[in-house]
Amino acid sequence: MKCPYCADPNTQVVDTRENEDGDTVRRRRRCLTCDKRFTTYERVELQLPLVVKKNGSRTDYDRDKLKASMSLSLRKRPVTTESLDAAIDRIEERLVQLAEREVSTDRIGELVMRELKKLDKVAYIRFASVYRNFEDLDEFSDAIREVKKPRVRRPRPA
Repeated sequence: MKCPYCADPNTQVVDTRENEDGDTVRRRRRCLTCDKRFTTYERVELQLPLVVKKNGSRTDYDRDKLKASMSLSLRKRPVTTESLDAAIDRIEERLVQLAEREVSTDRIGELVMRELKKLDKVAYIRFASVYRNFEDLDEFSDAIREVKKPRVRRPRPA
């Protein structure tokens, strides 16, 4: 591992810890040349399928693009970065479980909508309005009805 400060390849691992889920390893390192410390993260890199766009072109899966898209829907909503990352992890796990070499943007969109529905209803509606290309208020109303919980009526005290 090269030092980010002096680019020397001689570094030493000072501390190693796994995250709670056990899927990421955090390592504190010290450069043997300049003596500065830095942190690295190790994560298993899974083989994700190629993404087939609506026009038929194919492209590599891009986690950052997915995160940007979901973040746009979640803008100014009370959802933590950790929750968003966990949702993206679940989407990626599902894509790997499909065991397909290619996946359509439609399939990814449906997975995103499922996760946003769990995270934040407003973000779900925002994403759905663009993804499903809503053209009138009835389509918004249908989507809102889909996520709206029926209210439980409690008897009034006598």
